[in-house]
Amino acid sequence: MSNDAAGGPATPDDAAQGDGSASPDQQAQALIAESEQRRAKGRKRGVTIAVVVVALLAVVAVVVAFLIPRGGEANKLVVGATPVPHAEVLEVVKPILAEQGIELEIVVFQDFIQPNAQLASGELDANYYQYLPFLDNFNAETGNDLVPTVPVHIEPFGAFSEKFDSLDEVADGSKIAIPNDPVNAGRALTLLEQEGLITLAKPGDPASTVNDVADNPRDLDIVELEGAQLARSIDQVDVAFVFANYALDVGIDPLSAIFTDKGNPLYAEYLVTRPELVDDPRIVALGEALNSDAVRQFILEEYQGSIDVAF
Repeated sequence: MSNDAAGGPATPDDAAQGDGSASPDQQAQALIAESEQRRAKGRKRGVTIAVVVVALLAVVAVVVAFLIPRGGEANKLVVGATPVPHAEVLEVVKPILAEQGIELEIVVFQDFIQPNAQLASGELDANYYQYLPFLDNFNAETGNDLVPTVPVHIEPFGAFSEKFDSLDEVADGSKIAIPNDPVNAGRALTLLEQEGLITLAKPGDPASTVNDVADNPRDLDIVELEGAQLARSIDQVDVAFVFANYALDVGIDPLSAIFTDKGNPLYAEYLVTRPELVDDPRIVALGEALNSDAVRQFILEEYQGSIDVAF
């Protein structure tokens, strides 16, 4: 663990605040450590013989894989991603990995469920599309132990409207569309609370649901929609909370949002894999490529500030 500017150890809370007192690497390491603590609490104590055998087999598989001549199936890396910007960023690192003899296969998904499900089942070697609260929720709900490796970028989560210029202008009875998955719904609700539109039973709790709205003085009609559908619903509701990747995917400028939660390191998007692949040379190489100057330059030039670099 790196030390902070004052010489003391950086804590997860310090890093999560993103106030500039810690470097992006310190923030990422602290958040990963906090995620590991949550995953550890969810794991059963003790290690069975079966687990040991599986781990040994995984090590043997990696060693055997890299004894096979380059160009073979052993040096293929299958990574799941959502289209924009994740798959586009992975295309940038494809030639970087090819120079190391690693063939990167990118599998594009339109939903937030399958990339984790297929990683857990072994159909993917890694995925790149999610932030830590979402990953922690998946692990807790399914009993899996998927592991974050390196942060790549931070996507703004914005409120878009064709009727209002700010959240302050939202009228009584307005229809507000938010994501329908637990983590992202909670993020939207806490932002509504932060802006004074609602009050939650547990103020600021990112695990809040629509059932936790304790006070709704403007009688807002809060509806939940699937993530990709939100970007296409902007003209059908009064306000829609949309992730930058889905906005970009349908040609909406993320900077046109009337309100944006931007640059929060807690919501950095990570490369994620299974525990037995964390030290796999192919995963390590991919992580290094995703945190390279080439990717930094691509993000800055291609997205023009609509997403932020997280490393």
